[in-house]
Amino acid sequence: METGIQSSFIPKEAGKVSSAPRPISSGAGLPELLILASVILLIASAALAAGVFLYQQFLGGQITSKAAQLKRAEAAFEPALIQQLTRLDDRMNASEILLGGHLAPSIFFTSLDQATLTTVSFNDLTLNATDPRAISIKMSGIARSINSIALQADLFSKNSVIYDPIFAGIDHQPDGVRFSLTALVNTDALSYSQMINGVQQAAAPIVTEPVQVPSSPFTETPASPETSPQQ
Repeated sequence: METGIQSSFIPKEAGKVSSAPRPISSGAGLPELLILASVILLIASAALAAGVFLYQQFLGGQITSKAAQLKRAEAAFEPALIQQLTRLDDRMNASEILLGGHLAPSIFFTSLDQATLTTVSFNDLTLNATDPRAISIKMSGIARSINSIALQADLFSKNSVIYDPIFAGIDHQPDGVRFSLTALVNTDALSYSQMINGVQQAAAPIVTEPVQVPSSPFTETPASPETSPQQ
C-alpha cells in the first residue's frame, strides 16, 4: 500500500550533481609567470655583475703583478748603466756621421803625385772648397812638349780623383811649354772612412798555408869539418 510519503527529504531535482566542468579563467596564472621571469632575470643579472666584478679584480691583480715584475726586471738591468750605454751609442753614431762626411785631402795629393808625368811639373795650386761636394782646382805648370800635355790630359781623364781636366793657355817658352789647368775633384774618393777601411784591409795579415818542399834524394849534404879529407 502506497502511503505517498517520500523516503528522502532531498528533492530529486536538487540531488542531481552537474557533471559539466567549470570553465577556468585564461588570465589566472599570468602574474605568477611574470614574477617568476623577473626573479630569474634578477638572479642572472646579479650573477653576471658578480662575475664582472671578480674578473675586474683578477685583471687588477694581474696588472699589479706584471708591474712588479717589470720593476724587478728594470732593476736587474741597471738603469744607470743603460743610460750610459745609450749616451755612448749616440756619440758613436754622431762620430760615424762626422767621419762619413769628413774629407781626407791627403788622398788628393797622393793621387796627383801618382798621376803626374815626370815630364810635367806644376808651379802652383789653388783649391776651391767652398762647396765640399763640388771641389775644383786650378794649377799652372810646365811640360817638356805638347805630347806630354796630351798624355797628361789622358791620364787625368782616367783618374778616379781628378776628372774633367781642361788645359788652356798653352805657350811655348825656351824652358818648355807652359799651361794652365782647371779640373774637378771627386769628393766621394776623398772620404776619410774609405781611407781608414782601405788602410785596415791593407794591414790585415794574409794567412797562407806553409808549403812543404820534399827533400830530394840527390841533394848533396855538405861534409863536416871532422870528416873532410886532410890535404
